Amino acid sequence: MYLLENPVLQRELLVNLRMTRAFVLLFAYVSLLGAVVLMAWPQGERLDLTQSPEEARRLVNLFFLGQYVLMSLLVPSFAAGAITGEKERQTYEMLLASPMRPQAIVLGKLMAAMAHLAVLVFSSLPIVMLCLPLGGVSPYEVGATYIAMAASTITFGMICISMSSYFTRTLASLVVSYLIILPLVLLGVTLYRAFEETAGFRLIVLTFFFPAACAAVCTALFFPVCRRLLHPPDVGAEAKEVVDPDLEQKAAVGMVIRSEQFPDRLFAPPKRNDVMADKLNPILDKEMRSELFGQGTLMLRLVIQLSMFLALPLMAVCCFVKPLLLPAYAGYVVLFNILVGPVFSAGSITGERERQTLELLLTTTLSPWQILWGKMYSSLRVSYVLTAFVGWPLLLAWLLPPWTYFRDTATIAGYLAIILMSGLTTTTLAIFCSVFFRKTATAMMTSYMLIMLLYAAPLVIQWLSLLLYPSASGTSIVAKLTFTSPFAAAYALPLTISQDVAIKANWPVFFGYMALYGVLNLSLLFSIVELFNARWRVSD
Repeated sequence: MYLLENPVLQRELLVNLRMTRAFVLLFAYVSLLGAVVLMAWPQGERLDLTQSPEEARRLVNLFFLGQYVLMSLLVPSFAAGAITGEKERQTYEMLLASPMRPQAIVLGKLMAAMAHLAVLVFSSLPIVMLCLPLGGVSPYEVGATYIAMAASTITFGMICISMSSYFTRTLASLVVSYLIILPLVLLGVTLYRAFEETAGFRLIVLTFFFPAACAAVCTALFFPVCRRLLHPPDVGAEAKEVVDPDLEQKAAVGMVIRSEQFPDRLFAPPKRNDVMADKLNPILDKEMRSELFGQGTLMLRLVIQLSMFLALPLMAVCCFVKPLLLPAYAGYVVLFNILVGPVFSAGSITGERERQTLELLLTTTLSPWQILWGKMYSSLRVSYVLTAFVGWPLLLAWLLPPWTYFRDTATIAGYLAIILMSGLTTTTLAIFCSVFFRKTATAMMTSYMLIMLLYAAPLVIQWLSLLLYPSASGTSIVAKLTFTSPFAAAYALPLTISQDVAIKANWPVFFGYMALYGVLNLSLLFSIVELFNARWRVSD
């Protein structure tokens, strides 16, 4: 009932492994890892790896780190909707009413999500087998790394399922899961690189201590989720009942959002008790007061608290202890905006389709621009306010004595401009993706893929080119193409800490970034309005 005859596991495997996206993802995953190995392959005609296996060791370590990061980013897309998907499909109550034990349900969901990822891991074995004959890494290290990777992947999957049991929407579960997993991924990569010189100690840690710690975390999360399914607090009205904000505030633990106070009312306004004025945009009023917060503010509270928990130590180190790392903190703020921006905008149009209210919206007298502006403004307001919670340390570091950054006032303004432009781009791109897809989850995942392609791919290519071909002339050309990334634009601004310590300006990258995305956002807005007229006003 738990594994061999688990109907949940059997159903999920049949559905997930037969989908077209499974084969496309497998092809893309193996192709990407193969490309990394091909780029990192030693280029010498003759290699004496018995005396200097550093190239082979670097190749294998790069392969494992790349695979670990890719697997960690893929886990929430498979596991974050394990239980929220049942709620959205209105099958949650039928699943709980079945004779299956809660342990069997949770275990079936976890194993089904891990099965697809296991296929990806096993498909990479032929690639790593090609690297072993080069030397530098023993088969025991490879086995230990795979054991640790499997343990961490299962742990991340359990975290996603745990979050999925607390939310009613997959989007909320996905965002909170990423906020928890991404710091753990960075910690894992840092520790793996830190113990690179002590291979024997790293072998023992990866084989014994790390899996034991992951097993403890999974056990601590498994039983609370089972108890929640045994005594579900969210059954009723097809698990989609509207949460009363007043009651939620009374029962909330930790941070409380008060809709009548500033700045909470900027992104969580109170319920309307009067008649809406004639000149107000009804789309904006509906999105802000009903759509975004009809399921409560739990996701918002968790996002704010987790982001602030990470921001405080980063602020202390990047802004005050090591001032040269200030661009890194600006990059963290951009990364946070990338994570939360599409959540509030990817369902702008797909949400209307899923609720079957798009036809009603089209029968109104509102123009396409009014609809677009209402959707966009409500999403931007929430995105910018949440980003401000982690972005204010930039202004704090500028204002507080000893006024280290006072001479770099223009640079601080440049960081803020980069953050504002990044928030506008993520929101506009997510709304644009919402035009082409019928499911919100598909639109959001596509938005994330496009954003990562624009923001992260140039930096990864530059890093690989510098790592593998430090003397090649093409690295300078690759560096000039990084203007598509806000992270590169943050490091392109000048920073004068003292006469001896400073960061030189690279103005073409900064202004290239601002100009590129200014034109891109205008083009996307114009395209959305034209597509609205062409596709929806004519037929749906």
